[in-house]
Amino acid sequence: MTSKKEPDDDELAGTEQPFVSHLVELRDRLIKSLVAVGIGFGLLSLWPGPGALYDLLAQPLVANLPEGATMIATSVISPFLVPLKITLLAGFMLALPVVLYQVWAFVAPGLYSHEKRLVLPLVISSTLLFFAGVAFAYFFVFNGVFRFIQSFAPQSITAAPDIEAYLGFVMNMFIAFGLAFEVPVAVIVLVRMGVVTVEKLRQFRGYFIVLAFVVAAIVTPPDVISQLALAIPMCLLYEAGIWAAQIFAKKPVESAERAGDGAA
Repeated sequence: MTSKKEPDDDELAGTEQPFVSHLVELRDRLIKSLVAVGIGFGLLSLWPGPGALYDLLAQPLVANLPEGATMIATSVISPFLVPLKITLLAGFMLALPVVLYQVWAFVAPGLYSHEKRLVLPLVISSTLLFFAGVAFAYFFVFNGVFRFIQSFAPQSITAAPDIEAYLGFVMNMFIAFGLAFEVPVAVIVLVRMGVVTVEKLRQFRGYFIVLAFVVAAIVTPPDVISQLALAIPMCLLYEAGIWAAQIFAKKPVESAERAGDGAA
């Protein structure tokens, strides 16, 4: 009976060790990501400072408020806590290349050699597209949305937005537009991994347009400007993703390399 138990013990030991090593690697990469975010938070706290960052973030709203109107804080701790949250958000965005690299590096061991070569381009493109989505929301969408909202405000109402509510609104919009601009990366990854084909993506085009407008209606304020500002770029980026996927589609050489890796 002892001889029968030994193979079972070896098999359990063989399956437990990789799992533990993955957990250790995940912990190390999470620590590296948190350290990068902490460094970004520290640098931005020194310059330009939490207060200046919030003033910059609030500028599109303040510019469209009636003359003499200001933002308010309904909580005692909000003037201290909200600028710190803004600084933490900015620190995360500053450390985003490091965070994305840690994510891709964690999944890289499960990829084929020709897929691993895409890690660096995907990290760079994902970072740039996320920043582009945030910048698009800040410079183009916010002004139009706030101007549209204020145009409907009755003359008897004095606008005084709460700074904490504004922070929640901005974070939701930044995340929504940042992720929406990642559509080309998602399309390319799906094609490269063989999950879908370019032809299937073309056939899914009509459904994606409907999905884009549904998502825009859910995650954006109930105004036409913000919904169109999110849905239309998503549709255009989907087309850009299909076009890019044709360029980066698997080649016969890569297919042979993949078969060779599987045989090894």
